[in-house]
Amino acid sequence: FSLTGKEALTHLPSLGPSPGSAQGRVHVKQCDLLQLSRKQKRLCRREPGLAETLRDSIRLGIMECQFQFRSERWNCSLEGRTSLLKRGFKETAFLYAVSSAALTHSLARACSAGRMERCTCDDSPGLENRKAWQWGVCGDNLKYSTKFLKKFLGQKRIGKDLRAKVDIHNTNVGIKAVKNGLKTTCKCHGVSGSCAVRTCWKQLSPFHEIGRLLKLRYDDAVKVFSTTNDAVGHSELAGPPRHGHSPRLPPAPRATDLVYVEDSPSFCRPSKYSLGTAGRTCSREGNCDSMCCGRGYNTQSRLVTFSCHCQVQWCCYVECQQCMQEEVVYSCKQ
Repeated sequence: FSLTGKEALTHLPSLGPSPGSAQGRVHVKQCDLLQLSRKQKRLCRREPGLAETLRDSIRLGIMECQFQFRSERWNCSLEGRTSLLKRGFKETAFLYAVSSAALTHSLARACSAGRMERCTCDDSPGLENRKAWQWGVCGDNLKYSTKFLKKFLGQKRIGKDLRAKVDIHNTNVGIKAVKNGLKTTCKCHGVSGSCAVRTCWKQLSPFHEIGRLLKLRYDDAVKVFSTTNDAVGHSELAGPPRHGHSPRLPPAPRATDLVYVEDSPSFCRPSKYSLGTAGRTCSREGNCDSMCCGRGYNTQSRLVTFSCHCQVQWCCYVECQQCMQEEVVYSCKQ
């Protein structure tokens, strides 16, 4: 499961609507345009609204990934994504996690917004959907989202090999990150703003918060290997010894750990995984030395135009002047 239009949906089963109406035919066509497996396409056609939600989740995941890695050597560009997803790097782990998180988040929001036919608001006790929409307090339906997602991704309980186990683990890390961000929001009703009656519903955290959490998990990702658990008779993921843990029994990674199986390339030079860092802008006081990989950086001055001295005119018009200032830009050498 990945983040680009093609790779991002590889692990997702598809969904769709009944092809009877004109709207249904449009939905089926949208499903057919997505790069989905045969099983996923069948799912897509039976779930009106899913194709649009899938596209939304891909955009959400890509934008968040690129924002979180904007100052890193690997900046989550789409170039090299297909090759990267075939390897077991830390970056691959993040892609799986942020993709599943984006889809979980998008599905839950689509339910509460009424864009999906088979789900509605979350089932908060004592709150009917009609009242919820009337009051604008429709909760994000995370329960439906996570249940459907596991069916859509087609996860098996036990992966056949180490890489399969790693991919499933990282996918679940993304789903858990969304779950952990679910919070209860309440709204008061009563005379003169009193809180005589209070309505509460479930609401997801902004996706930026989830992306920031997953980036922290990436920074502390755990390299794992496969070990045989004699008690249950199959292989499991194992990581490096932790403080206070028996050295004879390799500890399993925690459910919140991002895991990987091979060390990442430097991403300094162009390769099948990225375009390298030549020409990338950087911060002289911050990350130029790291991003430019010791090659040094160029300094360039340029004039930029921006709005200034803005004043609000009568009613609703803002009048601004155009100002110019010199800006220094640093970029990595070839």
